[in-house]
Amino acid sequence: MPEFNHSVAIEFTLTGFMDQSELKPLLFVVFFVIYVITMVGNLGLVALIYMEHHLHTPMYIFLGNLALMDSCCSCAITPKMLENFFSEGTISLSGCMAQFYFFCLAETADCCLLAAMAYDRYVAICSPLQYHTRMSKKLCIQMTTWAYIAGNVHSMIQVGLLFRLTFCGSHQINHFFCDVFPLYRLACVDPYINELMIPIFSGSLQTFTITTVTISYLFILFTVFKMKSKEGRSKALSTCASHFLSVSMFYGSLLFVYVSPSTVKEENDLPVAVFYTLLIPLLNPFIYSLRNKEVINVVKRIMKKYCIKF
Repeated sequence: MPEFNHSVAIEFTLTGFMDQSELKPLLFVVFFVIYVITMVGNLGLVALIYMEHHLHTPMYIFLGNLALMDSCCSCAITPKMLENFFSEGTISLSGCMAQFYFFCLAETADCCLLAAMAYDRYVAICSPLQYHTRMSKKLCIQMTTWAYIAGNVHSMIQVGLLFRLTFCGSHQINHFFCDVFPLYRLACVDPYINELMIPIFSGSLQTFTITTVTISYLFILFTVFKMKSKEGRSKALSTCASHFLSVSMFYGSLLFVYVSPSTVKEENDLPVAVFYTLLIPLLNPFIYSLRNKEVINVVKRIMKKYCIKF
């Protein structure tokens, strides 16, 4: 019991960018701009999809929830990181666990939503006549709900496993947020069970969602190559290009972090983490919006409407 109380009372120090003293003002400005654009882009996309009733289709519902989870990921990490540029970078154990919980929730839900979007594209291209019956509103809500359930359950399991650890000695986390692997390096007890649970839970989830995405796109490619019309083939590929780009970036970075050897992970923690926690949430709304004529037309109509009013 005394050992547990000691762990609860401790504070960690996030040292991710502490050694970049000369670059701190520049890094703060860069990350602050990224944060503002990320929040405006993602929440703007959520608001746009919510307000426009003709965008209340499975593809846009999944996209809106993906944007919401990207906002959640950014909110969980970036404000504390920005604060640490002008402070000692301390964070309590409870704050650390909360930060990791919402990060894990967002990343897990993203995996499930990207898989759901891949299945949606598969049905739209391979079975267009059955699309409205197979991708019903009920199924869409169920898939979205399961994405959030999976995110919360996975987060609770991982945070619960972290609470079994005790931390002593150095409390310096060589990272800019509380991730599992930097925390494992500070544990006084052997984190073997925790490390075993990563491939069991995270690995199984990623395997299932990657398999869903891969199979969906294989069927899509087979269907596209059978199309006789070049215009139809081009349109089909165009509808999948944005999603495929987002999937490739997201899963590529996650696989690098959770599958690569520990020595490689430790050396590349910061740059890879910046990519999947800050840059992907920044890029996703632009990837999906700039290549989407419906979204662009809605934005143009809203801008024209308000410009005329003023």
